[in-house]
Amino acid sequence: MLLKRTELEAIRSGRVSLVFRRWRKPTVKTGGSLKTSIGVLDILQVTGVERARITEHDAAAAGYESLALLLRQLDSRQGDIYRIEVRFAGADPRLALRENDRLSESELNHLRSKLARLDASSPVGPWTLQVLGLIDRHPRVAAIELAGQAGVEKARLKTNVRKLKNLGLTISHGTGYELSPRGKVVLQYLKHSDRSGER
Repeated sequence: MLLKRTELEAIRSGRVSLVFRRWRKPTVKTGGSLKTSIGVLDILQVTGVERARITEHDAAAAGYESLALLLRQLDSRQGDIYRIEVRFAGADPRLALRENDRLSESELNHLRSKLARLDASSPVGPWTLQVLGLIDRHPRVAAIELAGQAGVEKARLKTNVRKLKNLGLTISHGTGYELSPRGKVVLQYLKHSDRSGER
């Protein structure tokens, strides 16, 4: 579920507690969460709703000046209407995680095991060390260029980088990525392990 910066700020401030979307299939679910540029949102409830049952109160809770404005936007889209109750949950925990570069041997081993599992589940073979190395050598280079160097499609590269980001190892920019302080430590550890035959 994509949200504009203005929508996110309104949710963070508490001025907005509802989001309406037309979808063929919901992209969020009740009880889930959504990581955004301002932090994490709790998805409290996702329910299908008939157009005629949307109220002025709903429109106000969604940040619209009138029900007519909300309905006009919904009518410009295809799919079923969904009513999503949201709440700002706090800062993205990955932000603090990626700055933590003081890792114990146990923590490094745990991360190495997680990366090994990502490699083992990949249909195209091991990729984690390769992608970390590419980002380290080519910070802020467009994803399409990195994908070409990695020999994979852009969509697969972006999915893989997202998995590394969830571990606090990378930072995303408007164009490209860079290794976080945590990611740099982990990359050096993996390189050393690889040279010594531990990986």
